[in-house]
Amino acid sequence: MTVNSVVNGVPGGYPPGGAAARQARELLEQERRTRIAELALLDAEATGAPDEAALARRGTLQGNVEEIDAALIRLDDGTYGLCGDCRKPIPEGRLEIIPYARRCVGCQQRRR
Repeated sequence: MTVNSVVNGVPGGYPPGGAAARQARELLEQERRTRIAELALLDAEATGAPDEAALARRGTLQGNVEEIDAALIRLDDGTYGLCGDCRKPIPEGRLEIIPYARRCVGCQQRRR
């Protein structure tokens, strides 16, 4: 079962508790664990005052964790997989690359 086959025709996105929602949750939780581990490595490697690159990397990782947490909330409320702007399904390929994506590519590009 693909992301699009689950999302298309289902107004609220992934049905909470369904097989696709469980798979998405596993992927999101793995992504979260990875980002937390990367943050821990950054902290462990830090000696003295952090440089600009380390601060930027830390900020990016923290932002990713926040986005993943928000995606987990969307999964619980049934809106995961739907664009936050146009409410159309986010393409399967986009969710495979960025499982915490809030918007389809078109809507994300318009926000830049």
